[in-house]
Amino acid sequence: MNRGTPLQIAILLYPGVTALDVVGPWEVLSRVPGAEVRFVGKEVGPVDTEGGGLLLGVTHELAEATAPDLVVVPGGSTTPGQMVDDEILNWLRQVHATTSWTASVCTGALILGAAGILKGQPATTHWYKMGVLRIMGAKPRPDERVVRSGKIVTAAGVSAGIDLALWLAGEIAGRERAEAIQLVIEYDPHPPFGAGHMTKATKEVRDLARTMMDETVPADQRRLVPKIAWRRFIDLIRTAR
Repeated sequence: MNRGTPLQIAILLYPGVTALDVVGPWEVLSRVPGAEVRFVGKEVGPVDTEGGGLLLGVTHELAEATAPDLVVVPGGSTTPGQMVDDEILNWLRQVHATTSWTASVCTGALILGAAGILKGQPATTHWYKMGVLRIMGAKPRPDERVVRSGKIVTAAGVSAGIDLALWLAGEIAGRERAEAIQLVIEYDPHPPFGAGHMTKATKEVRDLARTMMDETVPADQRRLVPKIAWRRFIDLIRTAR
């Protein structure tokens, strides 16, 4: 597909974001012809990623990315904070109105849900938060790695962002280009273990994984759960009127 103007891609960044949710899609989408990737956030500068020790950089403030062709919303340990951040949510609502594609990786879907973008839409997210996705008004698809609903595309946990980006590359630039990008990054997974989905893991592995996920959520983010629930409750009341 030939484009006369650059393909503007906005990837949202915030402190506590999961690095691979960002870097995986960027690795693919930055290779799409004409792509102009902007790392968008509330303030230009470095942000610490989930787990600490790795910085990613915001290149453009939200106000500088008001009409991206594609927006990608990653997840992270601080997803609850983004779900009650009106500046982030209002920006998402604004850009979604004119995007060609609105996408999320992992718990980034919950942020889209908090913005009202996933109401009644099939979607996926990390298995750990599938119940929250339903509460936010979406129709969870836990067995699907990438889910498309119109121009909305959601990916399952973390590594699924690469699959999402390759699918988008195929839609934007054609299958041959997408396959070439896949070959360039040599994306040909042969994991040493077969526990990459809840249906494939043993009970012991599932229990350990849940414990590990519980430990990744900071206490200040847990305290935001009642606020998120209250906002959702008010939203349901207003919708019912």
